Amino acid sequence: MYIPDREHGMPAMPTASPVYLKTAGDIGKLVRARRCELGMTQDEFAGLANVGRRFLIELEKGKPTLQIDRVLSVLQVCGYDLYGHRR
Repeated sequence: MYIPDREHGMPAMPTASPVYLKTAGDIGKLVRARRCELGMTQDEFAGLANVGRRFLIELEKGKPTLQIDRVLSVLQVCGYDLYGHRR
């Protein structure tokens, strides 16, 4: 899967301390922050993660009943694992 970085014309993902993801809302905030950091629209980011825009909107709003495989796909594009560690 393609991960945004300087080689592809996007900011590199700096190493950061882990973010503790306790709720669906925490994941949504993390995803939205990373998408905005990359300067991407919801359409662009959803395409990169191979999910629909509606799914991304619901994820960013913290909807707790989303499919985990799709959530993991979005986190991978953000450069995070399920624990909030940046790769």
